[in-house]
Amino acid sequence: MRTPALVAIAATTALALTGCTYASQETGSSTGTSTDAATAAAVEGFDAATVAVNEDAVALLPQDVVDRGTLRVGMETTYAPAEYLDVDGQTPIGYDVDISEAIAAALGLEAEVQSAAFDSIIPSIGTKFDAGISSFTITPERVEVADMTSYLSVGEAYAVAAGNPAGIDAADLCGATVALQTGTVQQDEATQMAADCEDAGKDALEILNYDSQADAATNVVGGKADVLFADSPIIGYAVTQTGGQLEQLGDAFATASQGIVTAQGSEVTDAIALALQGLMDDGTLKSILDAWGAADGMLTTAEVNPAS
Repeated sequence: MRTPALVAIAATTALALTGCTYASQETGSSTGTSTDAATAAAVEGFDAATVAVNEDAVALLPQDVVDRGTLRVGMETTYAPAEYLDVDGQTPIGYDVDISEAIAAALGLEAEVQSAAFDSIIPSIGTKFDAGISSFTITPERVEVADMTSYLSVGEAYAVAAGNPAGIDAADLCGATVALQTGTVQQDEATQMAADCEDAGKDALEILNYDSQADAATNVVGGKADVLFADSPIIGYAVTQTGGQLEQLGDAFATASQGIVTAQGSEVTDAIALALQGLMDDGTLKSILDAWGAADGMLTTAEVNPAS
């Protein structure tokens, strides 16, 4: 998944990540967050009021959700540009936020986005949250405990400090220190890589787990870790927004579908899947993803629990 705001400081000092966006480092100025033109346009460009209510999808909702009038969405808001906090440190923005608002509008509801630790979202589906929309890769393990409706396909990628000072080889991370976000697919994959290094008698791969993608990126910029491991859109955004202090290492790989998490066999699953399909068909989803530079990965079928 996954999953940051950088508080900007002068370019001659260390880069500090706090909430959820990467700050501009241009000309050594301190500009705060979300200042690049593409992000500004995306933040201002989506209006949920333009989304038509999908009456067929509304008819599938459980009555308690209809009566409440809100779609409660769990989201880990430190994963720019998918989901993160705006300059005020309070307002969630990103393409998953816009998608949440579009789905809610199609269902005749208001989106209630709630920030939560990434690994706490799925256990809270059906109780605290109606849905989890937070760059969740669809995996057999997740489908065992929840429904997942596909909407986006993304790869994974690595980033290193500019110039790759540690001389990391993307084809062999044995001996490197890898920073990543707790609860992500990357955590599982890095754990397997570490075991493979040990089995092969190579230098150990050390994994540093962080609660936020922001902290993971900070520690690569600062030199505590050699490699940042995340979804490819997040790596691309980190490289851009850290003002050249990070660079992508090698090409993206391991493309996989991401999905909206709902309770297994629930009416909410059926309603969201139908609403999402409508947003795909009428161009709303493409418009949202275009604004954030992520439309290349858009799927055209909202499939529940697709075979992985």
